[in-house]
Amino acid sequence: MTAAPADVGRAPATPGPPPAEGRLLREAVRRGRAPAALVLVATALGAAAAVTLPLALGRAVDLLIARADAGFWVLLCTALIATEVATDALAARTGGRTGAATTAWLRRRALAGFLAAPPAATTGTGLPTRLTANALDAGTAPVAAATAAAAGLAPLGGLAGLFLVDPWAGAAFVCGVPLLLLILRALLRDGRAALTAYQEEQGRMARLLTGALSGAATIAAAGTVRAEERRVLAPLAGMRAAGERTWRVQGRAAGLSGALMPLLVAAVLAVGGVRLVAGHLTPGDLLALSRYAVLAAGAGALAGALNGWVRAKAGTTRLETVTTLPRTPYGTRDLPPHGDGTLTLRRVHVTRDGVPLLDSVTLSLPGGTTTAVVGRSGAGKSLLAAVAGRLTDPDEGTVHLDGTDLRTLSADALRHAVAYAFERPALFGATIADAVAVGPLPDADLRRALHRAAADTFTDRLPLGPRTPLPEAPLSGGELQRLGLARAFTRPARLLILDDATSSLDTVTAHLVDRTLTEAPGTRLTITHRLSVAARADQVVWLDGGRVRGIGPHSALWRDPAYRAVFGAGAGGDAGADASADSGTGTGTGMRTELPTDTRTDAPTETPTDMPANVRTDMRTDMRTDMRTDMRTGPRVDSGSGAVE
Repeated sequence: MTAAPADVGRAPATPGPPPAEGRLLREAVRRGRAPAALVLVATALGAAAAVTLPLALGRAVDLLIARADAGFWVLLCTALIATEVATDALAARTGGRTGAATTAWLRRRALAGFLAAPPAATTGTGLPTRLTANALDAGTAPVAAATAAAAGLAPLGGLAGLFLVDPWAGAAFVCGVPLLLLILRALLRDGRAALTAYQEEQGRMARLLTGALSGAATIAAAGTVRAEERRVLAPLAGMRAAGERTWRVQGRAAGLSGALMPLLVAAVLAVGGVRLVAGHLTPGDLLALSRYAVLAAGAGALAGALNGWVRAKAGTTRLETVTTLPRTPYGTRDLPPHGDGTLTLRRVHVTRDGVPLLDSVTLSLPGGTTTAVVGRSGAGKSLLAAVAGRLTDPDEGTVHLDGTDLRTLSADALRHAVAYAFERPALFGATIADAVAVGPLPDADLRRALHRAAADTFTDRLPLGPRTPLPEAPLSGGELQRLGLARAFTRPARLLILDDATSSLDTVTAHLVDRTLTEAPGTRLTITHRLSVAARADQVVWLDGGRVRGIGPHSALWRDPAYRAVFGAGAGGDAGADASADSGTGTGTGMRTELPTDTRTDAPTETPTDMPANVRTDMRTDMRTDMRTDMRTGPRVDSGSGAVE
């Protein structure tokens, strides 16, 4: 299996029920609760040591001034400082490991949700950004929760210490606490909204950039580089506005708290100094007050801890839109054991945004036959191919394979019964063999699949054959399609669906593959623009605007000028093409005069000479037919790769 067909990928997603916001965040925190608890305990121990240290320091200073033995208190101060350092290190190490593990789990969860959803529902999800930056933020959720929960322990302990040493000094500090709480509340409210807006714009730009990179050759050929730059960079304005808003919120909070905290510390020291002069405090008490004031002023650190929690929450919200995509439901049934692959579509209707893309399509593909689907661009051919193999479900109507509704089949039964090959197959794995096999496959079966797709002719010339790493195997568009076909040939499927999967093959290779297809068991549904492929099919389904305009043999449909126009053929000048395609004889005088000399000379010499004469004749006939069509319609350029068909 490969990526979704192009027509399906362009279809807008059907809105589903709103996700249960916060569920993924709770699951992430719950998965990391054990290490998060360790972080919480370590942070609490560090806070306890930090709160105890000022008292021990003050006592040690008073004893040293009085020239008494302060050895115990000095040792206690040393132990408390060591405890702070150790707990900080433990929290940092545990937090890093937990964040990495949670991030990996979230990425697997999001990817599984993406792959389990119908292709139409995944449009515009911006998966790369969500799996990278957003997942990294979301992965900190367990530790961020523990850190935010423990961040207030040291400041609260410092405030309690102030009241314990001198209530007047504590009261002086408390006067500024309400203002600090207002600052933190504004950070939570405004910071999350600004950060979410920034991430949305970031994801939008990533989607635009991905699309531009996939069509880089077309952009260069069209000379629209500057226009594409402007289009891809358009979200920068929104990102800048959201980013500036984020930094304004954080800067305002940091600035206000940074100005407020020193003032509160100064107020505490001023009150403590007055109390010291009045004889109510000792020098050790004043030292303890200064340390407790600094701890209590650490309430500003809550802003950093809360900001981490805000980022984690925003990240999980972005990932949650992928994990809650509607999933394709499967049944539990299996296909009848001796079916021949008969496919039936009954009143299939597919609508996107109120526009009918397939309208009451009813047709039958007899078992063991080849059906070609033709039509102009946008007629719904790829969408029909997706519905036929249940890459997407119709809004109305049913699809049956050997009398069994595809929706009642289990996922394993469906994917073993239906094989796909696409116009632009995506290859996964370390080597060519991995990309073709997609799982364990004996070498003999791998070689057989490559041979059936006529792919062994170039894989055998690679340095390591099929075991050549993919990055070391530069592939043309036709070679890429042959590997996609080989992948479809690795198992005996009852239904083989080719979505324009031979469009980049040269005529000789396409003919060899077509002959292999006719010898394969099962039923074949092929989306094609090639006149010769339609001519060799057992039946042709002619789509026009999402409706079936005609079904029958190519020779019968060819009598309709509108059908001939699908292939770029005129109303009156192509009888020779019809005869050539159907009977396999004759070239037509006009064809010889239209072709340049080098084309007439090279075409026959490319035909393999070790084949039977009748095969060579048929192949030359197909080449003449395709060349006739290509000269009338002109070359077609692949919008993604720029390859000329």
